[in-house]
Amino acid sequence: MDVTEVHGSVEPGYEPVRTAFAGNFTRRGDRGAAVAVYREGRKVVDLWGGTAAPDGGGPWREDTAQTVRSATKGVASACLLLLHQRGQLDLDAPVGAYWPEFKAHGKDRVTVREVLAHRVGVPALDVPLTPEQALDGVSGPRAVAAQRPLFTPGAAHGYHAQTFSWLAGELVQRASGRSIGRFVAEEITRLLGLDLWIGLPADRVGQVGRIADIEVPPPAVSGGLRTRAKQSVHDAYADPDSLTRRAFAAITPLPDENDPAYRAGELAASGGIATARSLARFYAALVGEVQDGPRLFAPATLTAARTPESDGPDQVLVVNTLFGLGYMLHGPASPLLAPGSFGHPGRGGSLAFADPGTGIGFGYVTNGMQRNVTADPRAQALVRALKECIR
Repeated sequence: MDVTEVHGSVEPGYEPVRTAFAGNFTRRGDRGAAVAVYREGRKVVDLWGGTAAPDGGGPWREDTAQTVRSATKGVASACLLLLHQRGQLDLDAPVGAYWPEFKAHGKDRVTVREVLAHRVGVPALDVPLTPEQALDGVSGPRAVAAQRPLFTPGAAHGYHAQTFSWLAGELVQRASGRSIGRFVAEEITRLLGLDLWIGLPADRVGQVGRIADIEVPPPAVSGGLRTRAKQSVHDAYADPDSLTRRAFAAITPLPDENDPAYRAGELAASGGIATARSLARFYAALVGEVQDGPRLFAPATLTAARTPESDGPDQVLVVNTLFGLGYMLHGPASPLLAPGSFGHPGRGGSLAFADPGTGIGFGYVTNGMQRNVTADPRAQALVRALKECIR
């Protein structure tokens, strides 16, 4: 099969997205991927192509799902906001009101809002967890609760790349009595008919492709969409003692993300699995009704989700970042569709977001993990093309 062959459909007027998607295979290194767009509750783009694994392994099919890494955070954040919307979780209450053990080392005043805004001060662990500990449902929450803050809570923000798993997951468990994976299944996936999980069910294992790191094409091939990272960013990732490296190494050694045990684990920061179609439909449902499905966020919840909470120097990512409540907002570090857009990228490629102004829900997933955190050139090519379609 020619990996550049594109399957699926686009509605009239969205042809530029198909062109950009095909270009991701021929110019930007994609091996297997899918993109979907909903507009005002209706699917207008649904494309897929390539192979289910970067090195082959059969075609990417219509229902192929992939691990989406930190794009999971957008789904996990919706769980906390839905609990708030129902009166089961107070955003301005101390985390310790729900989780008393979390009060250790002066974290007694840390609020749920600060968890969502990456302002807790515990983006890394003094003693990293093994992959087995990360998945056992006990060691992660215990380690985060016992961790001393690495910067003053509330005084700054720093991306909680891995520890967000146990912060969000434990709050959902304490507030609802359900694990975050079960909450997603019962309150989001089932209502909207999604192929989206935090904790992959055993009967869906065969639906999921494999991910792997791939080489980044040079700018002359990729179309010049990549920019060189600042030296300070390069240095932070190169220094094993930096907060940047420690945050991403909160699980050490790095887990095998293709391992069935990892996929079945309920890691709210990085372990979600989804199709592009389901991510787009999920985000569309945050901002409005979708065909055969309800709207998830009330207007006040939607406003809260995309109101800036953290803006400026990020203690972990070493660039200026802009966060609402659990969501990255449109800005230079994470370009989305427009200033009102909110969503979350996944390290290495995936991207999902909503834009309330246009009624857009967008999802892109890939199996080829390139060296980036927030602004993947393949995802950005698709967003640029989408902008052409909605002017």
